[in-house]
Amino acid sequence: MIQRYVAKISGPLLDRIDIHIEVPAVQYKELRGGAAAEGSAEIRGRVMAARERQQKRFIKAGDKIYSNAQMTTRQIRTHCELGADSERLLERAMQQQGLTARAHDRILKVARTVADLDGAEHLTVAHLAEAIQYRTLDRSYWA
Repeated sequence: MIQRYVAKISGPLLDRIDIHIEVPAVQYKELRGGAAAEGSAEIRGRVMAARERQQKRFIKAGDKIYSNAQMTTRQIRTHCELGADSERLLERAMQQQGLTARAHDRILKVARTVADLDGAEHLTVAHLAEAIQYRTLDRSYWA
């Protein structure tokens, strides 16, 4: 009974959080393995390159913003164009997970950021799927 009450309260509140990620504990073998993980300097470089891509995109379009998170609905439609496969994926996710209009826009903003981190000019199904995945954690715990 209490769990249902919390779900009703928390559902819309969690809708305001862009990314939900569950981080499992690192397995001992992975810690001791010889494979080198991506270092902080490399990650920082990718993030800085993504931020630069965003700034150039918005300057070129005449937008007075500096990050994907600040995009308005109009800017989302301009900078987050989807192919037919991506449209179907997003529509299915919206229906199956009961996502809101706010969640729709947040997914597209996150997908645009994933694409920027990937160095891609256009959103792909993979970028969109990753962004959708970041929205599903709250649904599995609170729905």
